[in-house]
Amino acid sequence: MAQLPLHLTPEAWLAQVFRSAEARKGGVVKRQIRDVERIVGRDAFAREVARRGFQAVENGRHFVVFCNSAPIRRVRASAFERAS
Repeated sequence: MAQLPLHLTPEAWLAQVFRSAEARKGGVVKRQIRDVERIVGRDAFAREVARRGFQAVENGRHFVVFCNSAPIRRVRASAFERAS
């Protein structure tokens, strides 16, 4: 695994993630789990997400962060549509 540049501290990385245009607009940011674990750690990342009032989900190789406090609802076809 490549060595991290000296200027890339966990704090700087987190600030960069949440300073992105998408995060500032209240959108969604996605980061690979391996990068989060390598750079800041899963717990520190989760604490920062919660501190900002955001929510995150884990799917496959990624964390998906919803940079707002709106509810998250899983989208599924209704029973009627599945029967068709």
